[in-house]
Amino acid sequence: MKKPLAWTAAALAAATLGAATPAAAQDTMKLGVVTFLTGAAAGPFGIPARNAAELVVEAINNGALPAPHNAKGIGGAAVEMILVDEAGQVTQVVQEFRNLIERRGAEAVVGYVSSGNCLGVAPVAEELKRVTVFFDCGTPRIFEEGPKTYVFRTSATATIDSLGAARYVADKIKNLKSYGGINQNYAWGQDSWRDFTLAMQVLKPGSKVTTEQFPKLFAGQYSSEISALFLSNSDAVHTSLWGGDLEAFIQQGAARDLHNKTKLVLSTGETAMFRMGAKMPDGMVIGARGPYGVFANASPLNDWLQKAFSDRYGTPPTYPSYHMANAILGLKVAADKAAAAAGKKPTPEQVAKSFEYLEYDGFGTKIALKIGKGHQAVTETAYGTYKFDKSTGTPSIVDVIRYPASCVNAPEGVDSVEWIKAGMKGAVCN
Repeated sequence: MKKPLAWTAAALAAATLGAATPAAAQDTMKLGVVTFLTGAAAGPFGIPARNAAELVVEAINNGALPAPHNAKGIGGAAVEMILVDEAGQVTQVVQEFRNLIERRGAEAVVGYVSSGNCLGVAPVAEELKRVTVFFDCGTPRIFEEGPKTYVFRTSATATIDSLGAARYVADKIKNLKSYGGINQNYAWGQDSWRDFTLAMQVLKPGSKVTTEQFPKLFAGQYSSEISALFLSNSDAVHTSLWGGDLEAFIQQGAARDLHNKTKLVLSTGETAMFRMGAKMPDGMVIGARGPYGVFANASPLNDWLQKAFSDRYGTPPTYPSYHMANAILGLKVAADKAAAAAGKKPTPEQVAKSFEYLEYDGFGTKIALKIGKGHQAVTETAYGTYKFDKSTGTPSIVDVIRYPASCVNAPEGVDSVEWIKAGMKGAVCN
């Protein structure tokens, strides 16, 4: 096994993928960026994330981010981005991670949409002692199953998605008596549905589960599941489907008028709203895995991302873009802090130490790594109801409710499932 590299010195003219190299830089660091570039998840998730990575890396190299993040480089080094496709089985994704480190010389890695891939990569990142920032995958198991040294996640866990959805349903559907679900049959879908049903038992005691549908990941066809949901007569239907699966479900459900039969609650629905527009029925409850996209809080960073992304790519950034941007920014903040303390290029160990319990103002919200022994971020979240304005051709969100981090995240050292089961003791939602 190769020893972990420090930020490598390289010639000024080193080739850079998706980023301009600042003329004043003396060193470069190779940053692996992993997301879906092909397959059903690429359009709604992987490509918006990649686009954000290109924008943010370019801005970092040019010192063009808004203050206080306008120092050039990461830890004083210009970034050479190595882009990798996440598509493939978990074993293949893990091997590609090894290749990034051992063959291609990546000194840090930001990536991964799929919870299954994060679960596979995490122990290998620890083995290879390389700082790895998960930008999107949501399963709480990453840090609840054991402490990490080099692995971090700057987006919140799926707990906020399920609790936020349950709280919104409880707040908005006062007479709810039953609910069903359709979630993908792997870690993300199973965990999301489990947390939603546990929260509903607390928030709406006496309400009943009507049907539980678990199609395989990237199934794309949901005729039998929609039939089951239609016949269940549920007051609400929860889904954590994402990417192409979510868009296929929305289209197939709309063709059968499912949205008029039940209130559809889409925990990742924000990714679909600009892509689908008028094809997405009004009245659906949607989330963005945090306060991102249309839910983002105003700030110079948010204004910069919205304008730069829309100007270059012709569409607003959605939450995968925000997740990626915040992960790269978190790495920069930690590495810059470590470099300042060391007085030179930081080692992976120094960057990891600086990353622990880091708090910084990110794109859309404040990021605080408060749980998982300082490796897992907590954030607020928000839910709203989709409405398409036909007169302007603009998708929008109405009836937004924001839930603070203290309302939807388990405290440090407390298992999220046990916390929900116990009634979410200590949650502060005002």
